[in-house]
Order: sequence, then C-alpha cells, then structure tokens
Amino acid sequence: MAIPRIGKGYRHLKRLRHILAVLLKYGFGHILNRMRISVYFLRGRKLALPRLRKVVEASPSEQVRLALEELGPTFIKLGQVLSMRPFLIPPEYVAELTKLQDEVSAIDFSVVNGVIREEFGRPSEELFAAINQKPLASASLAQVHEAKTLDGEKVIVKVQRPKVREVMQEDMNILRDLAQLLVKHVPESQRYDPVGIVDELDRTTQREVDFINEARNMEIFARNFAEEKSIRVPKVYWELSSSKVLTTELVDGLKISELGRFEELGLDRRVVARNGGRALLKQIFEDGFFHADPHPGNLFVLTDNVIAPVDFGMMGRLSPAMMMQLSELLVALFRRDVDEIARLYLEMGIIGEQIDLIAFKLHLADLVDKYTGIPLSRVNMQTVVEDLFQISNRYQVRIRSEFMLLGRALGTYEEVGRLLDPDYNFLTEAEPFVKKMLQRRYDPQRILRELLRTGKDLRRLLTLLPQELGSILQKVRQGQLAVEFRHRGLDRLITELDRASNRISFSLIIAALIVGSSLIVRLEVGPFLFGYSIFGIFGFVFAGLLGLWLIIAILRSGRL
Repeated sequence: MAIPRIGKGYRHLKRLRHILAVLLKYGFGHILNRMRISVYFLRGRKLALPRLRKVVEASPSEQVRLALEELGPTFIKLGQVLSMRPFLIPPEYVAELTKLQDEVSAIDFSVVNGVIREEFGRPSEELFAAINQKPLASASLAQVHEAKTLDGEKVIVKVQRPKVREVMQEDMNILRDLAQLLVKHVPESQRYDPVGIVDELDRTTQREVDFINEARNMEIFARNFAEEKSIRVPKVYWELSSSKVLTTELVDGLKISELGRFEELGLDRRVVARNGGRALLKQIFEDGFFHADPHPGNLFVLTDNVIAPVDFGMMGRLSPAMMMQLSELLVALFRRDVDEIARLYLEMGIIGEQIDLIAFKLHLADLVDKYTGIPLSRVNMQTVVEDLFQISNRYQVRIRSEFMLLGRALGTYEEVGRLLDPDYNFLTEAEPFVKKMLQRRYDPQRILRELLRTGKDLRRLLTLLPQELGSILQKVRQGQLAVEFRHRGLDRLITELDRASNRISFSLIIAALIVGSSLIVRLEVGPFLFGYSIFGIFGFVFAGLLGLWLIIAILRSGRL
C-alpha cells in the first residue's frame, strides 16, 4: 500500500481501517483499487449483510451521503463543503449532500458536566442555578442543554463532545493522505482539487471546534445590526463561555418553518420574508460579513416579525473590493454586457488569461440571453447562481470559497423567503442595495481617499526605485545576479528514472550472481553438498530470491 504517511500509530491505523471499511461497504472498492490501497487494512472487518442489502438498493448519490453520515463529523463537514460546489459535482449529488444529518445519540450528562468542570474548574451546579440534563439537540460535534444562570436568565449551553478535536485532526490527516493518493493514481480527480478541498475543510473545522470564534462572530454580527430593529442577535455570556463551552441567551421564538403558527402569534409571513432578505443583503453589500447557513433551523421569529438567527459557526467574509465586484457583476449580467462580465471574472481571479475567451464570451452571451426581457420578479436567484456555476464547470474556472459560501447563503435564503411568501423575489430586493453600492464607488470622499492612497504608493515607489535599480546594476557588474530556476512536474520523472536505474542495477547483480555461481559449480570449488559446491548453490538460491523480489516489485507497480 503506497501511503507515505499513513500508519502513525495503532489508533491512527484503526481509524484508517474503519474509514476504508465504510467506503468499501458503500461501493467505493473500485476507487480504492485504483488508489492502490491494500485490503490488508480491512482484514477482520465483518460487514453487516442486512445493511449491505440496503446499500445495494440505494442510488450512488445516496451511498455517498450514507457513508459520510456514518463516518462522523469530519466527513459530514466534507459533504457540506462539497455541496457548496455545484460546478464540481452532479446536481443529484448536491441535492443528496444537502440532506446530510448531523444527529447522533446523546451522551450522558455526567460526561457533559465533566467537560464543563474541565473548562471552568467547577461543576455545572455551581455555575448555573439550573440545567436541564436532557439535551435540546445532540450532534456529533456538540450537545445543547437549556439552563438558567445564577441571575435567573434563561440560556442555552452548547458543550463540545470529548475528544472531538483529536478525532477531527486524525481524520484530517487521513483525508489529506487519501487526497494525495487520489491525485497521484486517479489523474481525472485533479480537476476537483482534492487536496485544496481538504485544506479548506481543515480551515473550516479549526474555526468551528473553537467556540470562542463563534462567540466573536455573534458579537460582530450584533454590532452590525445594532441599529436594525428587525434583527435580534442572542447575547453571549462570556463568563460562562470557553473554547469548548458556549453559553448564549435562549431565543424564545418560533422556527421560521413553522408557518401554521404565524397567524396564531400575529406574525406576517411577507414582512418576515422581506426583513430576512434585507438583513442578508445588508450583510453582503454593506457589512461584508454574512451568515453562511441561514436554513430554517437556524432562523427564529419573535414578536413584531423580528428575526433571531442562531448558530454562527459558519460565517463568510467579503472584502470591499469583492463587494464592489459582485455588485458590478450583477449589473453587467442584467445589462447583457458580456465583455464586462468576462473582465470582472479576470479581475476577480476566477479565470486565467489562458482561457479561450471567445468561446467563454459566447457561452456568457447564451446565459444573458436567457434572462433578457424577463422581469426581476420572475428571475430565480438560485437559478442564476447555478447557471454561473455551470459555465465555471465547463471552463474549469476557480471559484473562491467566499463566493461559494455566498452562493449557498443566497440560494438557501431565497428558498426560505419563497416558503414564507411565494411571490418573494430576492433580486428585486437586491436592486436598491446594488445601486447604493455602486453610488458609493463614485462618492467624492471615496475617490479622494483612493487618490491619496495611490499618491502614497507612487511616492514610496519613486523613493525606492533608484536604490533598487542601483542595487541590481551593482550585482550585474559584480556577476552576482542569479536567476532561480524552478522545475514543475520533474519530481515524478526523477523518481521513475531512479526506480528504473535501481532495477537495472538489481538485474545486473542477479546476473553476476548467476554467472559467478555457475563458474564456482563448474570449477568444483569445495566444500560440497550432494556433489555440488555449497558456494555455488548459495549463489543460485540468493540470486533466485533477489529475482523473485524484483518480479514482485514490478508486478505490484502495475507496469511490466
């Protein structure tokens, strides 16, 4: 099994065997074979036949989802990352991955209490006036309990499961090794950038397992909406929070998906839809800091149609430049300005200059023609995002992770908005925000600040340029100017040449042993065994063993 870094101890190996067994169980044996992963690691694994029958009946996309759910939190997060890449994977896989459930059986409250004691040095009885031992929710990463502070305030306590960080880090190491094997042995996988996906997953999980990050996200979000009465962010209790425990205000509201109770509580579904839409647009075009997972389970509605979002573990950020580019992209799309769209794609680093721009622009023209003459009220934002992703897939363009998070947030909230109000249209709501954003671009104060910044950069360049040119010319005169050469893709060639030369050397040694042994037998050099020279017999046996070893190595490489 050609895994360079796998095998870092018994525990790591045990987890690896479990992962490979689950993948084999759900029908991924052919990929494991192509990756040249030995079934040695699966010995002793007995798979439940009834479960296997269910797997056979499931579609390939369902098998992927079931496998990820069984493998736990790291792989569920991997599925979530993949679901945000509709330009990489087929639609049926995207639809199935969005169903990923992160619900597991609850852990005993004594374990939860142990984590709280470890974090604060005191048990929960001394920190809270009361805490419900029955969890409100239980996921693979954390468990949530309702409690009451010593001051009598109702709160939610989110407690991380023990050893989650260690397990996720172990999984991440294995995933990175498997991704490298996939790139090496399955060439067509390179366009999906498996290693890059694992790196992004690693960054995401590192943030999510530290609850301090989530608490900071909540405070930033609360500051951004301090003047907005239609949005309420739960309060963070810092004195009762740590990297593994997060205590926040209890949101006593209605889940946004419980439509049947809206009238009962005097709520207006259309007002709620508009409040949520405007809040998300403010996050995108004004704050550059947005809730990346606004699904119905994370949105509560309070009295007066106020929305209270929860779960701030997954947040997205947009720089001012990205916010402006996004605004210009939407305007160019609806003005049918194909050249401007292509320019923005280049400026945003989404496509490279080596792309066939003529063909790319023709496909963009087909896309904008699709929306020509259609009122904004009839345009589905999620459809627009999916169409852009399809073009990206065709030309293998790079989509920044921030834009993928944004696409997910827009699509998710538009579904929520239309659930509340079938006539709701996100693009109609976005129009004034985009116009305001573009107006800010031509604000005299903004232009003056940019000119001053450019002037400072130019002055710094003019100050440093003579000195740098002098230094370069001096190195040229002294013969010290060197050009560094970096090769790409030669490592594998060097490795193959190394392997070939080693095999040739091995073959020459074997041939020399056979020839030498033949001469010893012919010359009858003693001592003897059964009438033959012992040295000659030993030489033949050793040459035979080396030859057998060489044949096995060649067969295992898969190249004769």
